[in-house]
Amino acid sequence: MAIWRKILSTDKKERVKFAVILPICDITHKYKAMAQEIELKFIVNHDAVDALRDHLQTLGGEHHAPSQLQNIYYETPDKWLRGHDMGLRIRGENGRYEMTMKIAGRVTGGLHQRPEYNVALSEPTLDLALLPQEVWPNGELPADLASRVQPLFSTDFYREKWLVDVDGSRIEIALDLGEVKAGECAEPICELELELLSGETRAVLKLANQLVSQAGLRQGSLSKAARGYHLAQGNAPRGVRPTAVLKAPAKASIEQGLEAALELALSQW
Repeated sequence: MAIWRKILSTDKKERVKFAVILPICDITHKYKAMAQEIELKFIVNHDAVDALRDHLQTLGGEHHAPSQLQNIYYETPDKWLRGHDMGLRIRGENGRYEMTMKIAGRVTGGLHQRPEYNVALSEPTLDLALLPQEVWPNGELPADLASRVQPLFSTDFYREKWLVDVDGSRIEIALDLGEVKAGECAEPICELELELLSGETRAVLKLANQLVSQAGLRQGSLSKAARGYHLAQGNAPRGVRPTAVLKAPAKASIEQGLEAALELALSQW
């Protein structure tokens, strides 16, 4: 794990970037700033949840009691959104609704970095016209997309949060317990996410370095959406599978080759 954390730390100078608030045409639908979401995910053994929760309480900061989050993810029959590396959902929490569009990002060493747009809704009904034009690949909403998107899978989980400060950076720790479901297929959700709210990426890595000593915690790379797509294709929950042979570039350095090997190993989780 020490080597893996050292490679992750190569991203230590990157900051979260927040754009200006987009123009508001309808006061009932407000955009949050487009944000570069930066987060790190861990899979938690169910038997280790209580001990992990006790440990998180010792970190201080601001604690939020568990709140139920219900999400519906949408897609077209031909997987148009997936083909453009886009994810569309509506989230409901305590009678409030929000539409979120996530667009192409990257995952480096398990560190997810992806732009997202959020729009408050008065009811849980999609309205793609509320999203800014810059979201779409050609700069405008495809004419027939709204009529083609339909629910594909859902997630239903309880999220307990801690807001902590690490070296001047603000980090949200979220413990999620529930399930992702597509048709008759379901898979449990038992994971911990560290999301950088403001400050330096290296603060997330420092906090992760402290948490990996906890039993029953391992780094994960699959988002809830990726797991939902997997189930929606009629696949059983992911099991152990053989690792593919790594084909490193001919002129790759030892460090680059090791990083690629660890990325490949992490992708199995």
